Order: sequence, then structure tokens, then C-alpha cells
Amino acid sequence: MLQRKQRFVTDTRKLRYRTGMLDVRRLVLLRELSIRGTIAAVAEAVNFTPSAVSQQLSALEREAGVPLLRKAGRRLRLTPQAEVLVQAAGQVLDVLELAQSQVEQTMPTVQGRIRVAVFQSAALALMPNALHAMATEHPDVRIEMVQREPETALHETWARDFDMVIAEQYPAHAAPHLPGLDRSDLTTDAVRLALPPVDTALAPVSSIEDAGALPWVMEPRGTASRHFAEQVCRRWGFEPDVRYETADLQTQIRLVESGNAVSLMPDLMWTGRTTTCRLLELPEHPRRTIFTVVRSAGSAAPAVRALRGALERAASAVGDVLPVP
Repeated sequence: MLQRKQRFVTDTRKLRYRTGMLDVRRLVLLRELSIRGTIAAVAEAVNFTPSAVSQQLSALEREAGVPLLRKAGRRLRLTPQAEVLVQAAGQVLDVLELAQSQVEQTMPTVQGRIRVAVFQSAALALMPNALHAMATEHPDVRIEMVQREPETALHETWARDFDMVIAEQYPAHAAPHLPGLDRSDLTTDAVRLALPPVDTALAPVSSIEDAGALPWVMEPRGTASRHFAEQVCRRWGFEPDVRYETADLQTQIRLVESGNAVSLMPDLMWTGRTTTCRLLELPEHPRRTIFTVVRSAGSAAPAVRALRGALERAASAVGDVLPVP
């Protein structure tokens, strides 16, 4: 019996030693380096100095007993052994997030903090009602919102900069697929050609083809909406004359209303406002999909589920209501 007890003590000491070889915080720093690419970017993300990040990664190399980084010009590249540890770090973080979610499910009230990334039209049309509902029904939940382009925000949510992203997907333009993310569709809205009022019109326009010779306003290159808008124009036989470029859709609307440009505009932008724009239905009646994405490991957290529910109700309340000019 004594020998068995001594062997148990020895085995548990070995277990403590082995599980203590790799520091989880250092593993997370290695994962951050794989995501962000440079020591300086990691330092900014985690609020460390670059030298502190380097020291922690050097300590992780000693713990692992193998090289984890190698120089490639001015940059650092991860070794195959480091890639294995990066994958393990992601799994550890998922387990911890799932555990936190399960703990929160035992609490008597819904509480916690949710960091949300959202694009402009959703921020204007959906978030105000959703935030009001959350403040009324779940006052112990703190929601922090930042406006981001959907493509960037999806990656940042996967990287754990945000807990939720409200994103968009245009026809024939698939949203980026990242592992470990849970998607839930909220609604769809039509995309229409927004034209100036009749009294300020640049030229008579009765179809998308007629707009080929007019100046356009679009979002910056690289965005899904810009790619979609250019493809629509090209399918109808012209290259759009994009004279104005802005990510601010409200600025786009003012340029159209003042007779300076035409644009493709999703219906969600008209929520709660009137406009003097003329709205023309596009051939094929394209619709944009609005959806939420969270990490699968945290999708069952009560606060996340509550906010998703509030957004679904806000989306249902909006419907397909066009403004009356």
C-alpha cells in the first residue's frame, strides 16, 4: 500500500512537470505571431513591448526543446514544430472558452462582455434596437461595438479580437471560410440602383445600361460590395466610371441625392430615413445576406445567444421597407 502511494505521488509529480513544460500564455503569443506576422504587431495586440514578446518566445523555445522560429530576411518564420504548437494553442483556447461558456450558463442572470464588429448599414439599421433590447432585458451584459469591414472582421473574430461579427455576403461572392466559426443568417435585403432625383438628374436613366455613361460612387477596392458593383456593371456591358470612392454609405447617398453620382445601394440603408433618390430594381433582383458569426466554442454562452436573439428580432422588425421619396 505504501509503495502504491509513493508511486502515485511520483507519477503526479511527473504529471505536474510535464503539463508545466509549456506555458499557455507563451503558446498564445506564438499563435499571435502566426496570425499577425511580426513581433511588433504581436506586441501591439497584447500590450507588451516587442522585447518582452521576444523574451517569452525564447523561453517557450527552451521549454519545447526545439527551435520554433527561424529568420527569413527581416521576418521570422515558424518551424514545423511551431506550427504544431500553434494548432495546440488554438485548441487550448477553445477549451477555455467553452469552459467559460459553461460556467456562465450556471449563473442566475445573463452577464459578461461581448465585443462586436459590425459594418455600417447593420450598425445603423439593426444595432440600435438590439442594444436597447439587451440593455432592457440583460443589463449585466456589456456590449462594445466597433465598425469594421466584414472581410477583416471575420478574420479578427477568428483571431479572438472580437466575440461576434455582423457581416454581409453579396451574390456570387462567398464570405471567407475560417475553421471554428459558427454562422447564423439574420436577413436578406435587395440591392438597387440609386439615382438622383428627376430635377437634378445627370441624364435620363431607365435601366442599369443607361447608367454606363454616368459618374459612379463606390466603396474602396478590395471590398465585397465594390467587387459586386463592378461585376454588375460589366455584366451589362460597361466599365463604371468610379469618380468617387468612400466606405461611408451615407456620404454615397448624399452624392446621389445632390445629383453628382449614381450608386448601388442595399435596402437596409433606408431604414428609418427618407430619401430623394430614385430607386431602380436591378435585373435578376440581387439580394445581400446579413449574418452573424461567433466562435463555435463560445456560441452557447448566454450573452452571445441573447444578443443573437435581439439581432434576429431587430432584423425581423426592419423587413423590406423602402423609403417614400
